[in-house]
This record gives sequence, C-alpha cells and structure tokens, in this order.
Amino acid sequence: MPKITAPTIAAHRARTRERIMAAVDELIRSQGIDRVSMTHVANAAGITRTALYNYFPDKATLLLAFTEEVSSAFVDQYRRELPSGVSAARRVSAFVRLQLEGIVAHPHPPAAELGASLGPDAYQALAAHVAPMQRLLTEILEEGTAAGEFDPLPAEATARLTLSMVGSQRIPLVSGEIDLDETHALVTRFVLRALGVAAETVDTILPKSTRTVTHGASVRTG
Repeated sequence: MPKITAPTIAAHRARTRERIMAAVDELIRSQGIDRVSMTHVANAAGITRTALYNYFPDKATLLLAFTEEVSSAFVDQYRRELPSGVSAARRVSAFVRLQLEGIVAHPHPPAAELGASLGPDAYQALAAHVAPMQRLLTEILEEGTAAGEFDPLPAEATARLTLSMVGSQRIPLVSGEIDLDETHALVTRFVLRALGVAAETVDTILPKSTRTVTHGASVRTG
C-alpha cells in the first residue's frame, strides 16, 4: 500500500494527482505527446505504474484529464483578466493576447493534434473541453456587433476562424521564430480589420511599439 504523505487520503490523492499532471506537462514539453507513456509519467511523478493506473486507466484518459485541467485554468483566467467596461475591440485584443500567452506558458499540442493522436472519441471529448473559450469569444463578437463596432458577421464562425489564426502561430511562437508582442499585434489587427474596425481605431488599441504593421509582418517602431 502506498505511503500516505498528507493528513487525509483525499489530500494525498490530490497531491499525487498534481504530481501526475506536472509530470505530463513536463514530458509533453520535453519529448512530445506521441512518445509519452504511462511508465514515463509514473517515473516522473515518483509513483509506481500500478498507482498511476489507479488514477487513470490509460493514456487517453490521462491526456484528456490534463487537457481539461489546462483548459479550465485558461477559462478561469480569461474570466478574471479580460477587461470589462471597454470596447469589444479591446476585449478581442485582450482575448488574443491571453491565447498567445497561454501557448507560450503551455506549449502543448492543440486539441486537434491531441485528438488525432488519441482517436475520434478523444477528439470529441477534447472539443467539449475547449468549447468554453470559443463561447467566450463568440460572446465578445456578438456584443461588438450589437454595439455597431463590428460588421455583422456570423459570430461563431468568426470565433472559430480567429482561434484557428491564433493556433497557426503556435509552432513559430514556441520555437522563438516570432515575437509575442508582434504576433499579438498582427493577429489583432488582422481580426479587427476583418470585422470592419477602422485602422485608426486599431492603432489606439495596440501598444505603440507594435502599431506599424505591414501586410506580411509587424515591425517594431519603438
């Protein structure tokens, strides 16, 4: 029987689960999702494989739990940090920024890649986990349209396109090929201009150091 390292069994299980999630995080960063095994996770978490299977019966369940935990943390952060009482355009900019910062903080494969690795059932489950972020962005887009800030485009479809655009920057951002500030400026400008926001208005939203943006890339000016 494993040694109890907390005041209660529930606290012990919570601590062990935290170690497991931290191990998954580190292993995905260091060797990629396909090479992660239950044995690797157990070793990194400092527990036996048998103990790990008591928490998660297989790799798919483990990775789904990890993705759900990260996604839930992101949504909670967005709810706390997205500005209120400002224009929808500024909220879109803040949303994009938080998405990009999340990629840098947790450079894991996107849900689609995880789903492809784990199978169609896992993909559906992953889609449900990331849906709250898409709903949040959809709400912002609907608010902007209702206020006359944005052109009347389909909010859900536009949210998906925006998230896809952010996701397309994952590899160059994580590899250091592109800069976070410049990427934020470029994606924000592209999205807001597509929504019909005037270039002059976009310039008031972006930081001064990233306001000069060409069609191909952003250029620092300060």
